Amino acid sequence: MQLQKLLQKTGQIERTVDREFTEEEAKYRTFEKECQALQKDSKAYWDAMRAMTTAQSRIAETLEIFYGAADRTSEGAMAGHAYKRSVDDLDAGFGRELDVPYRTAISEPLGKMCAYFPVVNEHISKRNKKLLDYDSARSKLQKLIAKPPEDPTKLPKGQQEHDESKEVFDILNDQLIAELPQLLDLRVPYFDPSFEAMIRMQSKFAEEGYEKLSGVQRYFADNVRDDYAAGQLDAQVEGVLQEMKELSICGGN
Repeated sequence: MQLQKLLQKTGQIERTVDREFTEEEAKYRTFEKECQALQKDSKAYWDAMRAMTTAQSRIAETLEIFYGAADRTSEGAMAGHAYKRSVDDLDAGFGRELDVPYRTAISEPLGKMCAYFPVVNEHISKRNKKLLDYDSARSKLQKLIAKPPEDPTKLPKGQQEHDESKEVFDILNDQLIAELPQLLDLRVPYFDPSFEAMIRMQSKFAEEGYEKLSGVQRYFADNVRDDYAAGQLDAQVEGVLQEMKELSICGGN
């Protein structure tokens, strides 16, 4: 096999160029690459969502401690407690209501699709090997025709080897040319349910997050949202920072 490739590179064996197969293989390779990237990115997305909900719970826990340590009866303490309870519910619901559907509707279908690629690649590899055999047999036959050997059995034997290798190659080549486009055509109906499930789960997570966190807003004064929109809360933060700077332990005089 390596010798045949070397002979092709040095021009001693003419290489068959099949543009139709080359085009279909290029489309397939693009699809293979995209699916593998999609599988990797979908896992990264889910890991990031899980990490986000976990980190959000830790933030809420710290805020609850901050506000509760100052005054457990204050609106801030109640807001901190409500926020902690809301994000804990989101974190628990994420694992309970979304983990299995995401794995079933998205991760597993992607994994099953990607599992076909090694099988298809094996067929392509086998086709390429048979192409080398055919090119080698054709080259030998051309040399026998150009310079007939003294042994009268060599030419018929060379013709037979050529015909058999061509028949095997044509079967594999025609199969790939016919079925690679069919595989690509199936990708949209195959991934449609996964795409819809992805949108539904993202929407559900966002809606539940909005619903639960909206309940925390009632612990803040009615004018907080207006003050934030007007930039007054930024000024309030700057004022507090200035007071901190004036403390000796923060660098004040």
